[in-house]
Amino acid sequence: MFEKILIANRGEIALRIQRACREMGIKTVVVHSEADREAKYVKLADESVCIGPAASNLSYLSMPAIISAAEVTDAQAIHPGYGFLSENADFAERVEQSGFVFIGPRAESIRLMGDKVSAKHAMIEAGVPCVPGSEGALPDDPKAIVQTARKVGYPVIIKAAGGGGGRGMRVVHTEAALINAVAMTKTEAGAAFGNPEVYMEKFLENPRHVEIQILADQHGNAVWLGERDCSMQRRHQKVIEEAPAPGIPRKIIEKIGDRCAAACRKIGYRGAGTFEFLYENGEFYFIEMNTRVQVEHPVTEMITGVDIVQEQIRIAFNEKLRFKQSDITLKGHAIECRINAEDPFKFTPSPGRITSWHAPGGPGIRVDSHAYAGYFVPPYYDSMIGKVISYGETREQAIRRMQIALSEMVVEGIQTNIALHRELMIDARFIEGGTNIHYLEHKLADMPDLAKKNQ
Repeated sequence: MFEKILIANRGEIALRIQRACREMGIKTVVVHSEADREAKYVKLADESVCIGPAASNLSYLSMPAIISAAEVTDAQAIHPGYGFLSENADFAERVEQSGFVFIGPRAESIRLMGDKVSAKHAMIEAGVPCVPGSEGALPDDPKAIVQTARKVGYPVIIKAAGGGGGRGMRVVHTEAALINAVAMTKTEAGAAFGNPEVYMEKFLENPRHVEIQILADQHGNAVWLGERDCSMQRRHQKVIEEAPAPGIPRKIIEKIGDRCAAACRKIGYRGAGTFEFLYENGEFYFIEMNTRVQVEHPVTEMITGVDIVQEQIRIAFNEKLRFKQSDITLKGHAIECRINAEDPFKFTPSPGRITSWHAPGGPGIRVDSHAYAGYFVPPYYDSMIGKVISYGETREQAIRRMQIALSEMVVEGIQTNIALHRELMIDARFIEGGTNIHYLEHKLADMPDLAKKNQ
């Protein structure tokens, strides 16, 4: 096994990877910006290297700085976590060319799945169902674009081929607005992703967001670890995730899961990955694949007993998967609430010093966080400061345990979205299960009333 791994990330995921390594007896090197010098995982690391100032482009996004840190510390492998360079094919390539192991997929797999057009082609060939839409990128000819939209049927959504994270997309309801919407999305895509290509899909009105977690080794083996429901979203950003997805027949889930594992074998995928789908009227439609560990991976770990981060490391070390599909059993239910340093109803970031921190506990409660009393939340990065995960033998028990955990959690000195999570855990529609991806946005339309209630 690796003797030393460099963790090329920050925040809760850096601590999560570090804990997985320590359990496996692997030494860790943590890179950090000047703003993260006092972070918990920096203090706990065997070695730490400051790789630049607070700005991400000068630190966590600096490939030369990260690779240099690996060289001077004699690390053997680099774990990118999520975000930053985790889905950057050039980084994966440079890591390997520099003589280190990239704990993630091969660069060609990242490129294939990072371009939404090529990813969709690959999934169609592998038998994974996709949303009806254009065959590849949209042409420049306005008449051809109009014909495609008529064939697909309104409303349609225009998406950037190189997009992600909810950016680079525009819904079009009428033919009159189509050409202008395509032109605007192309311009935005070129500026944001360096790739002006866009494609078209049928816009599903009330879908759920359901994803399949997979693991694949370098010996042709692949398994799927159940599904997650991530439909509770705001502006395409996930707020609450749970596993398994409530109310979807297991036969349908098993069919799509098996297809995802088969697709991994077909494209020669290695490592952890997530197939994201829209689910509507009993049908799954592929939207994208994330070629990294997900923020919400703990809910899958809770119901399967599989440590996804440790499996990533074993796969990168060229070990075979230690289990077959028949060995994977799902037990109980898990829910994750993302805790962000922000106003719970206005969503404005709230960096600053945490003066008081009390994490919840008790049966079935897991808290993944790098925060502590006295920790300064920097203003330069994503606002997430932790995740609370509850597990129960039933969904009802998981919800009840989360309600209790959120009532116990205390964070003072900054604002957090805990009040919003408390509200959602008693929401009748959430408790019923199966809300669509628009539900939270509609609920937040009553934000003044919610905010007043929670003052």
